[in-house]
Amino acid sequence: MTKKRWLAMVLLMTLIVAADQITKALVRANIPYGTGVKVIPGVVQLTYVRNTGAAFSMLSGARWLFLVLVVVFFAVLAVLIWKRVITAPAELWCLAAIGGGAVGNAIDRALTGEVTDMIEPLFMDFAVFNVADIFITCGAAALVVYMLFFDRKKEKA
Repeated sequence: MTKKRWLAMVLLMTLIVAADQITKALVRANIPYGTGVKVIPGVVQLTYVRNTGAAFSMLSGARWLFLVLVVVFFAVLAVLIWKRVITAPAELWCLAAIGGGAVGNAIDRALTGEVTDMIEPLFMDFAVFNVADIFITCGAAALVVYMLFFDRKKEKA
């Protein structure tokens, strides 16, 4: 991987972490816990909640498990990049998005033991989530789509 691409990916991750932490700080400072502010009536509101688990509060209270998983994720990723198992730019960008989101949520877990969530869809029954969750989910979905439909290395093998 070129130095330029490496720096661009680190910048992307940094911007994701910054956007996530800034939105969380703004919500904590301006919205009382457990209340919401309508952004688009009937569509989405900002609701300040805290989550000690993963999506949908799965594994609530498993703070250290999630922190260890982030460290393992980055260790495995570093080895795969170093050994040139992962080389496609699309894969690397997806993993940078996932990594930025993972770091954003890991900061919350490390500092407070819980993650601040705030984006609540009103048009369906769904979990409240945050900016980091968006990048983790979209990065993972894009990675799966890339690997299933566009990764031509496997066809040649």
